[in-house]
Amino acid sequence: MGRVIVDFELSNYNDIVLVEQGFLTPDKIRKVTMKGVIDTGAARLVLPGKVHELLGLPVTGHSVVRYADHRREQRDTVSNAFVRLEGRGGMFNAIIEPSRSDALLGAIVMEDLDLVVDCSGQKVHPRDPDTIITEVE
Repeated sequence: MGRVIVDFELSNYNDIVLVEQGFLTPDKIRKVTMKGVIDTGAARLVLPGKVHELLGLPVTGHSVVRYADHRREQRDTVSNAFVRLEGRGGMFNAIIEPSRSDALLGAIVMEDLDLVVDCSGQKVHPRDPDTIITEVE
């Protein structure tokens, strides 16, 4: 398990699509650059409540979250969170954590973007700088 703190960009993917369709200008894309904790022991993307409000990400359901102290809480889930990190981007569903101030980027994000965590160097880098490699067995 590794934990590294990075700066990354988070956008509303619906806005990106509207720009591609010509209904919105690029300067109107709701986005933010923020700190994220990359935690390979976690599975999903977790976002602060304030970022969810700022970006207008649509709530699509609820998930039960289990914390390290074994508490369980129900949290909103959102879709269309576009993560850009190390020159790679992807759209993800996310859990909204109302009191969190930074994001948590779990294994699903790292796998999808094909990024490797260097815990000793406290950084992240693409496994292959030219392409995303997908493992198939």
